[in-house]
Amino acid sequence: MASPSFWERAEEASRKSKRLSELKGILSRWEKIHREVEELDGLFLLAEESLDPSLREEGGRQAARLLKEVEKFEWESLLSGPYDSRNAIVSFHPGAGGVDSQDWAAMLLRMYLRWAEGKGYQVEMLDYLEGEEAGIKSATVAIKGPCAYGFLRAEKGVHRLVRISPFDAQARRHTSFASVEVLPEVEEEEVEIRPEDLVVETFRASGHGGQHVNKTESAVRITHLPTGITASCQAERSQFANRETALRILKARLAQWKEEQREKELAALRGERKEIAWGQQIRSYVFHPYTLVKDHRTGVERGDIQAVMDGDIDDFIYAYLEGRVAEEAGEEKARPKARA
Repeated sequence: MASPSFWERAEEASRKSKRLSELKGILSRWEKIHREVEELDGLFLLAEESLDPSLREEGGRQAARLLKEVEKFEWESLLSGPYDSRNAIVSFHPGAGGVDSQDWAAMLLRMYLRWAEGKGYQVEMLDYLEGEEAGIKSATVAIKGPCAYGFLRAEKGVHRLVRISPFDAQARRHTSFASVEVLPEVEEEEVEIRPEDLVVETFRASGHGGQHVNKTESAVRITHLPTGITASCQAERSQFANRETALRILKARLAQWKEEQREKELAALRGERKEIAWGQQIRSYVFHPYTLVKDHRTGVERGDIQAVMDGDIDDFIYAYLEGRVAEEAGEEKARPKARA
């Protein structure tokens, strides 16, 4: 950066400057943790010398807080993908099951919003289409914070719900499905799209009420012709705002598509038989006749389903990360312990 020619290429210089800031942030966090560990050692030494129980209690509280920070820092160190440090764009779509699936998609949306809230992440609602009776037809949110995509990429796939349907007059047990799509948020210059490769369609937004809803063609759908990838938005009242948001989602999907193509090529070179495919069931949530959440990829099980629905999903995310790191290192994955 000290070179006189560094700023001649503004976009490249901007990316490198941003990366430098990220690395400085990592180093700063490590130095802060190291400093707090030394201070905590001093506090416990003082507590032993003075025999003051209040100092021991204070040390215990600080140690518990610091342990959480160290664990979080350790997990983030496992995220080495090209987009793992980015913000995440998360979309929810109900599957077969009618109103039950739409309600299930809304429950998943709430679960991830609660998870993001617990992490201190910011959330921006990009698109939201409410169901006619209950739940949602679709929703897309941006979750912004350190390594949001790196953590949430573990959640991509189909989620299965088993429960007594609140929409069934005979109170029968129903199985519902909803898909979660997780994309990295990319910079404007990272994904180049030729205008001639895009087809932009406008249509009337569907939803409840509003002065402009259903009266003007404010909703936008953009299709990328070479790949067939589409993105749409109808959350805003302005067609221009919807177009910008749809383009933002489209670029994220194109970046994800390119990454998946690269992973497929690497898998073929390694001789693996796995395919990266959308729509694989990754987790089941059983509310009846017993309560259990089971991740079918890692074997992690949780019986406290309400805590999971309130956003306590780190066990599943961390187990996935451990397995991915072990797989990349060519090691045999250790089966995670189930937590009752």
